[in-house]
Amino acid sequence: MLRKIRDIILAVVDWFYKPFRRFIPQTIFRYGFTGGMNTLLDIILYYVLYNYAFGASNVDLGFIVISPHIEAFITEFPITFTIGFLLAKYITFTASTLQGYRQLIRYGLTVCGSILLNYLLLKLFNEVVFVDADFIGFWNCSFFGMTNKEISAMLSKIITTALVIVYSYFMQMYFSFSQRQREEVEKIENTEE
Repeated sequence: MLRKIRDIILAVVDWFYKPFRRFIPQTIFRYGFTGGMNTLLDIILYYVLYNYAFGASNVDLGFIVISPHIEAFITEFPITFTIGFLLAKYITFTASTLQGYRQLIRYGLTVCGSILLNYLLLKLFNEVVFVDADFIGFWNCSFFGMTNKEISAMLSKIITTALVIVYSYFMQMYFSFSQRQREEVEKIENTEE
């Protein structure tokens, strides 16, 4: 059953890959496609949970009050974390020879690193780099009715997201789902022949 699901997902991803195969390596396309789909699921789950499941109100547990956006995040994160790991393991980085539990631990560390990097970069861009939102002349225009501060916050998020995607790809490729062991085994096997 799981193999059939994997085969269906691979068929769909690879069908979308056809027009891009001359320009993008398959692993990068699969990473972007599956990551994009998981991110879309993340956003949809967050929206539904925030607006309908939790009613956009705080939950008082007696010892802590949890805001609805944190409730939604706490609920959807394990779902998208699991799906993201499975997609990375069985769709994107299939050549890894690491044991599954090692991949899961490394994937978790990579995700923690992504969360930390997101936090640090957003702080850097919003509080240091773009602290004076008027430093670029073209920002004095109205972009979809946004203020200069809102525009700088969006630029910060866009730049941060791009950097975290690159970090995440390389960490998953060379750490979480390392192929080094397989490449070394193939190299040894080829020299023996």
